[in-house]
Amino acid sequence: MEFPKIQIQTTRAILGLNIEKPKQYIEQPKAELQIQQPAAILSIETTKGQLQIDSSQARRDLGLIGPLESTRNYAEKGKQAVLDGIARRASQGQQLKSIDKGGNALASIIAQNTNVEKKPLGIKFVPSVNSVKTSYTAASVDINFETNKPKIDATINKPIHDYQPGKVMGEMLQNPTIKIDVQM
Repeated sequence: MEFPKIQIQTTRAILGLNIEKPKQYIEQPKAELQIQQPAAILSIETTKGQLQIDSSQARRDLGLIGPLESTRNYAEKGKQAVLDGIARRASQGQQLKSIDKGGNALASIIAQNTNVEKKPLGIKFVPSVNSVKTSYTAASVDINFETNKPKIDATINKPIHDYQPGKVMGEMLQNPTIKIDVQM
């Protein structure tokens, strides 16, 4: 017994694809930035130092005195000399008045007028020690400053974005077929 034979032939389908790639363009513009830095404010105040020197005592020790003080000193010395002279003459007059009572009044008066005052010998420091007085007031410095914050103005720009999607188109390059042949 013979069986029928079936012969099947197929051709496969061939699909062709046309692909258009997507296109994308991105640009980020730079931000616009403005920065200003105001200068700091600085103020410095100083008071001068003061040195005070009083050398009046040293000048007096050297005999260097002003005209007013010199006049006052000489007037005082003159007044005292006049008073001493008056007292001496009054005393000598009293001694002469009592000459008749005896005594050696004239010799005593001559001795008083010829008595020379002896000056001491030795070293004298002119001007005297510590005769110059000094005082100092220190200077002061006051520094003040004020800082200023920077002024920043920023403008952000949005990105530029352009996108074109891709395309895929399919086409049938070869259609599928089935061919069946039966043989008996």
